Amino acid sequence: QVQLVESGGGSVQAGGSLRLSCAGSGFTSSRYCMGWFRQPPEKEREAVATIDSFGTTNYADSVKGRFTISRDSTKSTLYLQMNNLKPEDTAVYYCAALPQWFGCAALSPSDFAYWGQGTQVTVSS
Repeated sequence: QVQLVESGGGSVQAGGSLRLSCAGSGFTSSRYCMGWFRQPPEKEREAVATIDSFGTTNYADSVKGRFTISRDSTKSTLYLQMNNLKPEDTAVYYCAALPQWFGCAALSPSDFAYWGQGTQVTVSS
């Protein structure tokens, strides 16, 4: 049974940093596409960053240069380092996984099979 549990969310001021973690269990994470998604208030869920089994990453234009996705496959853990946060980054952040080796960047949220419960990130101006 695949489980994903996010942590690390919180409230910060603009310009601050947070590091999100997603602890996975019940699967071999190195064989999965994994990604971070977010859902701002009253908006649809959107992709933030993805990483495939080979370490290839992809980012939304709005976070390029500020966010970094990484994974520790030995621990089945996914990370999202978020720097220079902006108020528009405020959202519930979710991690997700799909048993697919590559091609993660082309996937939409609906393609991902497994989801965590989400963690709130609030950035004040």
